Amino acid sequence: MRRTLRALAAAGLLAAGSIVAVAVGGTASADTQICEQYGSTVIQNRYVVQNNRWGTTAQQCINVTSSGFEITTQNGSSPTNGAPTAYPSVFLGCHYTNCSPGTNLPIQVSQISSATSSINYRYVSGATYNASYDIWLDPSPKRDGVNQMEIMIWLNRQGSIQPIGSPVGNANIDGRNWEVWRGSNGSNNVISYLAPSAISSANLNLLAFINDTRNRGAITNSWYLTSIQAGFEPWQGGVGLAVTNFSASVNGGGNNPPPTTGNPTTPPPSGNSACAVRYTANSWNNGFTADVQITNTGSSTINGWTLAYSLPSGQQVTNSWNATVSQSGSSVTARNVGHNGTIAPGGTASFGYQGTLNGSYSSPTSFTLNGTTCR
Repeated sequence: MRRTLRALAAAGLLAAGSIVAVAVGGTASADTQICEQYGSTVIQNRYVVQNNRWGTTAQQCINVTSSGFEITTQNGSSPTNGAPTAYPSVFLGCHYTNCSPGTNLPIQVSQISSATSSINYRYVSGATYNASYDIWLDPSPKRDGVNQMEIMIWLNRQGSIQPIGSPVGNANIDGRNWEVWRGSNGSNNVISYLAPSAISSANLNLLAFINDTRNRGAITNSWYLTSIQAGFEPWQGGVGLAVTNFSASVNGGGNNPPPTTGNPTTPPPSGNSACAVRYTANSWNNGFTADVQITNTGSSTINGWTLAYSLPSGQQVTNSWNATVSQSGSSVTARNVGHNGTIAPGGTASFGYQGTLNGSYSSPTSFTLNGTTCR
């Protein structure tokens, strides 16, 4: 649910033609207090700071400085199993038609040579919140509305909250280990990188997170980076939370390499016992998700894999992770991405996807891996 409420609220205000007068704001030379729901102002003639209260009707106020902001009033609260109250943040790029001065975003991923950011947070105790760094991407150079892909870097988590979706593995980026979560909030897909302990100061290589997301099959180099944002998502409390310093830079002129595709595909050992597939699905009225685990039950290593099967009538894949999944009619083909193309004897590789459903749900029953039938 997180972000869906904010997206709907912002879209409604746009339709009413009233968000621009509130959101564009002015330029903060001295400290500026913002209490308007979507109020914003410009700092350093380069970044936009926004109050962005979207999950509660209670008042929230922020004090904007020349290098960041602090939450000074936070009267709202939300259940920890739902959406937060707000996302007060500072950003570079475009957010619901509000673009930072002189920005070169949106920019196509293939054209990015570097994307870096420096951030300092100040934390408080006794509140439920995350310190989140957001990276937004879309297949088009979008300057308004909801983008299709959200990368969230959770630098601190306090209270019984968790990222959207479920854990799908780990990644080592910027010399740190991150727990990776993947899911959808109904409006956009989300990949979250959760730090094991609080980080109050960081120099982030944003392009490394973008590349990891791309290598998971969530985006391609033809997509566009539209904005990068640092702030907080408070559920309960939060007065005193602050971004004390923020800077970001995205440089073009790059030639971002395509994702690695593993070693050339070789068939698994012959025989019906060479591979096994476990297919676990969760369905609802008009949609479903599926987690697929491939086990190499043979005696030789599989280097590169393609899993083929047919989906029952009424099922259509919409997005996937940890594999490149394509569908033609009922036929589905899932190919490994760079990090999971090798399956040792007795080892496994997993991927998943989300789809739409028309009619009753049933799971596929027959799978072939590199042309060999799996049990």
